[in-house]
Amino acid sequence: MTKIGYQIPNFTYPGIATPDLFANVAAQAAAADRSGFDTVMLMDHFYQLPMIGPPDNEMLECYSTLSALAQHTTGCRLGALVTGNTYRNPAMLAKTVTTLDIVSGGRAQLGIGAGWFEDEHIAFGYEFGTFSQRFEKLEEALQIILPMLRGERPSLDGTHYTVVDAINSPAPIGAVPIMIGGSGEKKTLRMVAQYADESNMTCGPDEIDRKLDALAAHCERLGRDRSEITVTMQRNVCVAATHAEAEEQARVFFADRGMDFDDPATRELLSSLVVIGDADEVGEQLASVVDAHAIDGFTCNLPANGHHIEPVEILGQTLAKIID
Repeated sequence: MTKIGYQIPNFTYPGIATPDLFANVAAQAAAADRSGFDTVMLMDHFYQLPMIGPPDNEMLECYSTLSALAQHTTGCRLGALVTGNTYRNPAMLAKTVTTLDIVSGGRAQLGIGAGWFEDEHIAFGYEFGTFSQRFEKLEEALQIILPMLRGERPSLDGTHYTVVDAINSPAPIGAVPIMIGGSGEKKTLRMVAQYADESNMTCGPDEIDRKLDALAAHCERLGRDRSEITVTMQRNVCVAATHAEAEEQARVFFADRGMDFDDPATRELLSSLVVIGDADEVGEQLASVVDAHAIDGFTCNLPANGHHIEPVEILGQTLAKIID
């Protein structure tokens, strides 16, 4: 299960041309693998997210890249944080995740969510639908994907999806962990309690206890043992060998996105969204969250400087010291 996860959300790096892009991504994954991260994950998007960059920044398709990364890593699990359910037929997604499991020697993980980025749906021709429809689709998809990953042959005549005796051969090598991403208390956490092994929450530390209470209530109502579910929290990080180096790399990253890191109001906002500092500072901040709340770990990304590789190693080693 994921307790220390490294997510790569950004594929546009200063000074790195497209022919060299995958080599850098592979180097990040290998650094994460050797430095303590138990899972390496990619964003499943076709356009870059607004907070990270413009929509035409380079983005690699998630599962093709994960299968390639299987050849550059040895111990970490590989998955999406998280798969947009609306982008793939669920039976095909089960087959895709199974293939990742086979080529990685049993290291696939399915992270999945309802989908939310409307611009991508419009541009690529995927039906976006309403909030409720996307969650209906996710639930039907899970009723197809999970049995297929267990080697079963599900049939479903649903509102959104239909499968008939869907065969998935070969089956995954072992049990593929299911992570559901998001923090919605009524729908998302109920699905976590009903279907998932892991919950990745995207809320702030001040909300985590309420979310955990909601998850526990769903588990109790459904007869699920809450302790069976691993809970991680997603955090954005900019770590470096020194505090000054981390701040400078953050400053450059945000300046490229039209934000003045040295403006007091902007700095206050960004500091609430990104943990910035050297290993000791970052470790102290993240450890305080673990100490204050009943979470099992973190999924972290380094959008400003992960492509420098050393920060990946620093973060992995730092997290390994504070997460059992």
